[in-house]
Amino acid sequence: QVQVVESGGGFVQPGGSLRLSCAASGFTFNRYSMSWHRRAPGKERELVALISSTGGITNYADSVKGRFTISRDNAKNTVYLQMNSLKVEDTAVYYCNARGSGDYWGQGTQVTVSS
Repeated sequence: QVQVVESGGGFVQPGGSLRLSCAASGFTFNRYSMSWHRRAPGKERELVALISSTGGITNYADSVKGRFTISRDNAKNTVYLQMNSLKVEDTAVYYCNARGSGDYWGQGTQVTVSS
């Protein structure tokens, strides 16, 4: 059974940091590219960051470049999103996606940035 489970969301003040984790199981993790997406209230879902199956290639949305870092640990079947210098506009539900021979999504984790 495929599972993609996000964790690490929460409430943080502007300028703060959070680290999201996404634990995967039920598929060959090291053959899948992984990505983080987010959906803010009233907006469409957008790609935040992507990492290749080996971790050698990463891409970021312009809005998060220099602030967010995506990484993965293939031994632990986990992908991370380190978020620094958080802004109010980063408030959203963050989703983890696994894409390879299948396409799997987690249930999302809420990130709220507010003073």
